[in-house]
Amino acid sequence: MLKGNTGEYIAARKKELNAVIMAHYYQPPEIQDIADFVGDSLQLARQAAESSAEVIICCGVKFMAESAKILSPDKIVILPCPDAGCPMADMATASELRKKKEQYPDAIVVTYVNTSAEVKAESDICCTSSNALKVVRSIPEDKEIIFVPDKNLGRYIQTQTGRKMILWDGYCPVHDRLTADDLNKQRKLHPQALTTVHPECQPEITARADAVRSTAGLLEYIKGSPAQEFILGTETGFVYTLNKHCPDKKVYLAYNDFICPDMKFITLENLALSMQNMETQIEVDSQVSIKAREALERMLNIS
Repeated sequence: MLKGNTGEYIAARKKELNAVIMAHYYQPPEIQDIADFVGDSLQLARQAAESSAEVIICCGVKFMAESAKILSPDKIVILPCPDAGCPMADMATASELRKKKEQYPDAIVVTYVNTSAEVKAESDICCTSSNALKVVRSIPEDKEIIFVPDKNLGRYIQTQTGRKMILWDGYCPVHDRLTADDLNKQRKLHPQALTTVHPECQPEITARADAVRSTAGLLEYIKGSPAQEFILGTETGFVYTLNKHCPDKKVYLAYNDFICPDMKFITLENLALSMQNMETQIEVDSQVSIKAREALERMLNIS
């Protein structure tokens, strides 16, 4: 059993392990506060690839920890709560993707990082919501694209690039729940507020937004905007991030309970226990890791 102050234990244990704690923007406030780095999926992937730490503590969900292990195979990667998954990632499997590739043998497979290591290994290049437009624009126009697994992100990319893509029938249940009615209610309540949403939202939402960005992109947009009020179409954990960086601005969630349950599984207590017991360590099959790393590195090389 842990004794004393949990935060002090985590700080001391981190030094013992030569560890770095990385947290996603959707994590609870106390996890964001104790992390060495807080970011979106692209930022976390870059940090994992560049970190000099011997141990990476990933405060996020499983696909993020897998990506960290793939990019840093010699490091120990720990996911404090092994049950923290991603429903959208579960909507695509490697076997299903292989069947799709057989249907379109000349297509380039662009895979969102919100997928398993096995799915990434079947892909040509990965993307995040931060760089999906750049990734798709980097692909020759005469090439077909299979976009996996988020159809909402894929549709948004299509509107921005004019590229037709073969879209997987996957989605984020949390972002997909946001409706036009929800948005209208908030706009009536806050007529001066700008509408800022994540591209995982449905097309009818992104089409009506003032800004469509990844979480990191939304942070920069809101920080730099002269506006003082914003309707936010993404997970509630990001409100805490915005309040820290933009304390003078008001942010209203686009609908109540805009919560990803998996992003809330990690607590200070199970973070401390995971560091004490060195659990749960993430492992990825070596052959899967090699192939998946190629797709991730191609993504990271897109400037």
